Amino acid sequence: MFICDFRLLAILQRVLSASVTVDKEVVSSIGKGILVLAAMAPGDTEKEADSLAKKIVKLKLWDDDNGGRWKHSVQDIGGEILCVSQFTLLASTKKGNKPDFHGAMGGDEAKKLYQYFFQKVQQGYQAEKVKDGVFQAMMQVALVNDGPVTLEVTANPPPPPQPPSTNGGASS
Repeated sequence: MFICDFRLLAILQRVLSASVTVDKEVVSSIGKGILVLAAMAPGDTEKEADSLAKKIVKLKLWDDDNGGRWKHSVQDIGGEILCVSQFTLLASTKKGNKPDFHGAMGGDEAKKLYQYFFQKVQQGYQAEKVKDGVFQAMMQVALVNDGPVTLEVTANPPPPPQPPSTNGGASS
Protein backbone atom coordinates (compact mmCIF):
# COMPACT_ATOMS: atom_id res chain seq x y z
CA MET A 1 0.00 0.00 0.00
CA PHE A 2 1.38 3.42 -1.02
CA ILE A 3 1.00 6.22 1.50
CA CYS A 4 1.78 9.69 0.18
CA ASP A 5 3.80 11.93 2.50
CA PHE A 6 2.02 15.25 2.05
CA ARG A 7 3.93 18.13 3.53
CA LEU A 8 4.28 21.80 3.19
CA LEU A 9 8.03 22.30 2.90
CA ALA A 10 10.20 25.34 3.55
CA ILE A 11 13.88 26.09 3.37
CA LEU A 12 14.81 28.76 5.93
CA GLN A 13 17.94 30.79 5.60
CA ARG A 14 19.08 33.12 8.35
CA VAL A 15 20.09 36.27 6.51
CA LEU A 16 21.66 39.66 7.06
CA SER A 17 19.64 40.85 4.05
CA ALA A 18 17.57 39.42 1.21
CA SER A 19 15.61 40.75 -1.75
CA VAL A 20 13.41 39.67 -4.64
CA THR A 21 13.67 41.27 -8.06
CA VAL A 22 11.14 40.79 -10.87
CA ASP A 23 11.67 42.32 -14.33
CA LYS A 24 14.69 44.27 -13.05
CA GLU A 25 12.63 45.86 -10.25
CA VAL A 26 13.15 45.09 -6.56
CA VAL A 27 9.70 44.08 -5.31
CA SER A 28 10.65 43.13 -1.72
CA SER A 29 13.65 43.39 0.54
CA ILE A 30 14.49 42.76 4.18
CA GLY A 31 17.36 43.32 6.55
CA LYS A 32 18.33 40.86 9.28
CA GLY A 33 15.91 37.97 9.52
CA ILE A 34 14.75 34.87 7.66
CA LEU A 35 14.37 34.09 3.96
CA VAL A 36 11.66 31.44 3.57
CA LEU A 37 11.46 29.40 0.35
CA ALA A 38 8.12 27.58 0.55
CA ALA A 39 6.56 24.79 -1.52
CA MET A 40 3.11 23.22 -1.33
CA ALA A 41 2.53 19.53 -2.07
CA PRO A 42 -0.71 17.93 -3.27
CA GLY A 43 -2.82 17.18 -0.22
CA ASP A 44 -1.40 19.99 1.92
CA THR A 45 -4.06 21.90 3.81
CA GLU A 46 -4.50 25.06 5.84
CA LYS A 47 -3.70 22.95 8.92
CA GLU A 48 -0.16 22.32 7.61
CA ALA A 49 0.16 25.99 6.60
CA ASP A 50 -0.80 27.05 10.14
CA SER A 51 1.76 24.66 11.64
CA LEU A 52 4.58 25.81 9.36
CA ALA A 53 3.82 29.51 9.86
CA LYS A 54 4.00 29.07 13.65
CA LYS A 55 7.30 27.19 13.41
CA ILE A 56 8.90 29.87 11.24
CA VAL A 57 8.03 32.70 13.61
CA LYS A 58 9.07 30.83 16.76
CA LEU A 59 12.13 28.88 15.56
CA LYS A 60 15.22 29.81 17.59
CA LEU A 61 17.98 30.65 15.11
CA TRP A 62 20.04 33.31 16.90
CA ASP A 63 22.36 33.29 19.92
CA ASP A 64 21.66 35.37 23.00
CA ASP A 65 23.92 38.14 24.29
CA ASN A 66 25.55 35.77 26.79
CA GLY A 67 26.74 33.34 24.13
CA GLY A 68 23.85 30.93 24.59
CA ARG A 69 23.37 29.09 21.30
CA TRP A 70 20.05 28.96 19.43
CA LYS A 71 18.14 31.05 21.99
CA HIS A 72 16.28 33.73 19.99
CA SER A 73 13.60 33.68 17.31
CA VAL A 74 13.06 36.25 14.57
CA GLN A 75 10.46 37.82 16.89
CA ASP A 76 12.98 38.05 19.72
CA ILE A 77 15.52 39.94 17.60
CA GLY A 78 12.93 42.15 15.86
CA GLY A 79 14.00 40.74 12.49
CA GLU A 80 12.13 40.52 9.22
CA ILE A 81 10.82 37.63 7.12
CA LEU A 82 10.83 37.35 3.32
CA CYS A 83 8.59 34.57 1.96
CA VAL A 84 9.09 33.27 -1.57
CA SER A 85 7.01 30.55 -3.22
CA GLN A 86 9.27 27.91 -4.78
CA PHE A 87 7.59 24.79 -6.18
CA THR A 88 10.94 23.47 -7.42
CA LEU A 89 11.77 22.38 -3.86
CA LEU A 90 9.46 19.42 -4.46
CA ALA A 91 11.11 18.29 -7.69
CA SER A 92 12.07 14.67 -8.14
CA THR A 93 15.32 13.90 -9.93
CA LYS A 94 15.19 10.14 -9.50
CA LYS A 95 14.71 9.38 -13.20
CA GLY A 96 16.84 10.87 -15.96
CA ASN A 97 18.21 14.39 -16.05
CA LYS A 98 14.99 16.38 -16.20
CA PRO A 99 13.29 17.36 -12.92
CA ASP A 100 9.78 16.03 -12.39
CA PHE A 101 7.44 18.44 -10.62
CA HIS A 102 4.48 16.10 -9.99
CA GLY A 103 5.28 16.35 -6.27
CA ALA A 104 4.26 20.02 -6.25
CA MET A 105 0.70 21.28 -5.89
CA GLY A 106 -0.90 22.72 -9.06
CA GLY A 107 -0.90 26.47 -9.76
CA ASP A 108 -4.28 27.84 -8.62
CA GLU A 109 -4.54 25.58 -5.59
CA ALA A 110 -0.91 26.26 -4.64
CA LYS A 111 -1.39 30.01 -4.99
CA LYS A 112 -4.41 29.95 -2.68
CA LEU A 113 -2.61 27.88 -0.03
CA TYR A 114 0.61 29.91 -0.34
CA GLN A 115 -1.32 33.16 0.15
CA TYR A 116 -3.02 31.64 3.20
CA PHE A 117 0.39 30.58 4.55
CA PHE A 118 1.85 34.05 3.94
CA GLN A 119 -1.06 35.69 5.77
CA LYS A 120 -0.59 33.31 8.70
CA VAL A 121 3.09 34.27 8.95
CA GLN A 122 2.04 37.94 8.95
CA GLN A 123 -0.62 37.30 11.60
CA GLY A 124 1.82 35.35 13.76
CA TYR A 125 4.33 38.18 13.82
CA GLN A 126 4.08 41.79 12.62
CA ALA A 127 2.54 42.16 9.16
CA GLU A 128 4.81 45.07 8.20
CA LYS A 129 7.91 42.94 8.90
CA VAL A 130 6.81 40.07 6.64
CA LYS A 131 7.44 40.57 2.91
CA ASP A 132 6.61 38.49 -0.14
CA GLY A 133 7.89 37.57 -3.57
CA VAL A 134 5.60 37.34 -6.61
CA PHE A 135 3.81 34.01 -7.04
CA GLN A 136 4.66 32.24 -10.34
CA ALA A 137 6.96 35.05 -11.48
CA MET A 138 10.52 34.55 -12.67
CA MET A 139 12.28 35.99 -9.61
CA GLN A 140 15.87 36.75 -8.81
CA VAL A 141 16.41 36.15 -5.11
CA ALA A 142 19.50 37.73 -3.56
CA LEU A 143 20.68 37.10 -0.03
CA VAL A 144 23.53 37.47 2.38
CA ASN A 145 23.38 34.26 4.41
CA ASP A 146 24.20 34.73 8.09
CA GLY A 147 26.30 31.93 9.52
CA PRO A 148 25.53 30.31 7.13
CA VAL A 149 22.39 28.88 8.68
CA THR A 150 20.05 26.99 6.34
CA LEU A 151 17.37 24.58 7.56
CA GLU A 152 14.67 22.43 5.99
CA VAL A 153 11.42 22.76 7.92
CA THR A 154 8.21 20.87 7.30
CA ALA A 155 4.74 21.27 8.66
CA ASN A 156 3.73 18.79 11.29
CA PRO A 157 2.40 15.96 9.13
CA PRO A 158 -0.99 14.50 9.91
CA PRO A 159 -0.80 11.30 11.96
CA PRO A 160 -0.59 8.13 9.86
CA PRO A 161 -3.83 6.22 9.41
CA GLN A 162 -4.32 3.62 12.12
CA PRO A 163 -5.08 0.05 11.08
CA PRO A 164 -8.45 -1.26 12.22
CA SER A 165 -8.23 -2.59 15.74
CA THR A 166 -8.69 -6.25 16.35
CA ASN A 167 -9.71 -7.92 19.53
CA GLY A 168 -6.93 -10.48 19.36
CA GLY A 169 -8.88 -12.98 17.29
CA ALA A 170 -11.59 -13.57 19.91
CA SER A 171 -15.07 -13.84 18.51
CA SER A 172 -17.93 -11.78 19.86
